[in-house]
Amino acid sequence: MILLLGSSVVSVFQENLGKTERRAGISLALIYAFRMLGLFMIMPVFALYAEQLPEATPFLMGLALGIYGLTQALLQIPFGMLSDRIGRKPVIFAGLVIFALGSLVAASADGIYGIILGRALQGSGAIAAALMALAADLSREEHRTKMMALIGVSIGVAFAAAMVLGPLINEWIGISGIFASTAVLALVGIAILYLFVPDPLHPHFHRDAQVQTGALVDVLKDSQLLRLDLGIFVLHFALMCLFLVMPLELRDSANLEAADHWKLYLPVFALSLVIMLPFVIIAERNRRMKQVFLGAIATMSVAVAGFIASSDLTTLALSLVLFFAGFNLLEASLPSLISKTAKATMKGTAMGVYSSSQFMGSFAGGLIGGAVHGQWGIDGLYIIVLAVLLLWLLLASTMRQPRYLSTYLLNVGTQNESGVAGLTRDLAAVAGVVEVSVIADEGVAYLKVEKHVLDDKKLLSFMVNDN
Repeated sequence: MILLLGSSVVSVFQENLGKTERRAGISLALIYAFRMLGLFMIMPVFALYAEQLPEATPFLMGLALGIYGLTQALLQIPFGMLSDRIGRKPVIFAGLVIFALGSLVAASADGIYGIILGRALQGSGAIAAALMALAADLSREEHRTKMMALIGVSIGVAFAAAMVLGPLINEWIGISGIFASTAVLALVGIAILYLFVPDPLHPHFHRDAQVQTGALVDVLKDSQLLRLDLGIFVLHFALMCLFLVMPLELRDSANLEAADHWKLYLPVFALSLVIMLPFVIIAERNRRMKQVFLGAIATMSVAVAGFIASSDLTTLALSLVLFFAGFNLLEASLPSLISKTAKATMKGTAMGVYSSSQFMGSFAGGLIGGAVHGQWGIDGLYIIVLAVLLLWLLLASTMRQPRYLSTYLLNVGTQNESGVAGLTRDLAAVAGVVEVSVIADEGVAYLKVEKHVLDDKKLLSFMVNDN
């Protein structure tokens, strides 16, 4: 199903985007996917491997699995800002090299501390913000959403593929081989960066794709955005906790050999996506986003309760299907809600905070999950995850119904002060336009629109063609 979604995005590219934009979008999506694949492949097998390492404890195992999230969260925004100064490609190149070095450190480690160092270095190659900025540089304003959508789909594909490939590669060449292969993927990413990704003609700052330090306070004061940031934190906290113990559960409680774990993950993911897709459609078309959102959190909670009660493979498998149906639905819904909630000129800042919250959730899941597992065992960890999910459900129930608005960018050419005022009035008068911010020196109008009533033809009449 993810591949189906990916193919539909590609078809949109082929119909609407220029040759350079298609090439840039697909190339950057591949770089992002290869990097995330390298981070994810270790998750379904690490718990089985780490327990055999010298000095390994549940706490250190959790730290090793989640520490990449800490370094990623701390460095992604500074790396994005650095790319404004020295260029996108040098920062992305450096990040991929650091990621490859971290992979090699982990591959050669003979103890848990070496793995921790390697994973920390992997996360230090924090190129997400620089990649998004480069994607913005290489796309016209009116097509930028399509570029970002393709990159988003690539992350989902990478995660699903990693759950299957991790156990398979572990069986063939072991954990060290997985880490070594991630280093190779990083080098492939460097080759793609310089062989296939075009050089931007006019790189500049993009409010919809990059963090504005001056807008951080406003974003952090927005209680609705903070609810969503907490949501992605909890979602990845729960995911990391799950993979700290699920491989052990499948081996010890369900008597499923490690080499066969992929045979469970593959149908689980396929079925969970089939279940999820109708609810995505219902949420958007029928304007039931909040109801579907709360239902997904409740579904994950039921799944975790199922983990606690399970005593055989069938119950575990059914609970996993529910867990990932809820997880995938929330993973798809949260960025959409951020986009709907944030002001058009602050979308990049809101997404930057959101992304950092996601990685901090992964780190907290590893750190706290490992400590809880060591102290209270597998069921104790599940109880903590269930409590956190129920707390999130309670908090999410207080969020406002989202406005069903989309961000729309329009190149309007450089404007003087009087021109901005007049253009703002004219754009606001177009049917379907709800919010207008014209940034004079950028020559870009940042809009929030209701797509189902938007007068596209009238709106595009204001567009200035730079070509």
